[in-house]
Amino acid sequence: MLMTPGPTAVPDAVREAMSRELINPDVDPRFAGIYEDVVEKLETVYGIGDGAGGAGDVGGAGGAGSADGADGVGGAGGAGGSHDVVVPGGEGILGLEAAIASLVEPGTEVLCLSNGLYGDGFADFVEQYGGEATLVGAGYDEPLPLAALEATLADGDFAVATMVHCETPTGTLNEIGPALDLLNEHGAITVVDAVSSLGGVPVPTGEIDVCLGASQKCFSAPPGLTTAAISDRAWAAMEERDPHSLYTNFLPWRDVSEGFPYTHLTTNVVALEAALSLVVEEGVADVYDRHEAAAARCRERGAALGLEPFPDPERSSPTVTAFSVPGRATELQARLREAEDVTVATGLADLADDVLRIGHMGHNARVDRVDETMDALARVLEA
Repeated sequence: MLMTPGPTAVPDAVREAMSRELINPDVDPRFAGIYEDVVEKLETVYGIGDGAGGAGDVGGAGGAGSADGADGVGGAGGAGGSHDVVVPGGEGILGLEAAIASLVEPGTEVLCLSNGLYGDGFADFVEQYGGEATLVGAGYDEPLPLAALEATLADGDFAVATMVHCETPTGTLNEIGPALDLLNEHGAITVVDAVSSLGGVPVPTGEIDVCLGASQKCFSAPPGLTTAAISDRAWAAMEERDPHSLYTNFLPWRDVSEGFPYTHLTTNVVALEAALSLVVEEGVADVYDRHEAAAARCRERGAALGLEPFPDPERSSPTVTAFSVPGRATELQARLREAEDVTVATGLADLADDVLRIGHMGHNARVDRVDETMDALARVLEA
């Protein structure tokens, strides 16, 4: 039983889709239709349109229409205009690097707002591409430092700003709205890692210039695809920058009506289409409710076992629960796998042995699966 915060368990319908006869994406016209379906369904999940915008030319330059988000997220905020959804071939980290490679050149001033491992990692990407990174950081168990952000913006002029919506290593869901408001007021192109929240939690895509997702988290498809909703303002900045890379470059994906930049990951795209169909059929609002219910049960069961959440409960993500188990995470993970055939995750970096993480995202965001996992953890703790 796979209960990690990505990759997640893959539903039967997705595995069955992957077993179909291989389609050649370069010569078979059917593949363009499948990619178009993926783009339309992602527009629904991102909350940036009714599935029609940008799909007529297979995710090309058409735009997604209104940026008003489903369930009240999105809105006609600072990112402005419309968004195009693109789905390059490459695991989710490709999106983080491609966003920087597409927007940053030597000397570009970039503000990296962070309270976690992946937020810090954006600064590394910026420096690799010659940009000037200013890290506005907080402790990994603290909220985003808004006061420090406001002070830094008052003293500097930043072309690009980055942040993370869900810091998976600590199970933290950041309230990014206030930070986006400040950054949009200052005209910065905003890049948000929503890899571990998109599809499980409302994401204010309409306020974001580059909103990044991935196939292997809340969508419960295999790893291998990046998703991005990119605003008109961000496209214009990328065109002015004219990135030299092919693979870490979003521009070639803006209009794929004449073909893809390289041979696409056919089976992964077919799998993602099947996974997104399940989300859309269930209804995005109902999917969010299911994640909330699974998270609440996980924390209720954890409290009964005497386990403390790592972040403040008010900042804990509906997609993953991180329990504080100082010095025991690796041991508990191994015992769960060996004795109970349940796979969970530990923390990362300095928290590798101090945090035990249970992923209740995507297909696993179900109370019965959480109960089975917590029953197993209870037996391990009692042994």
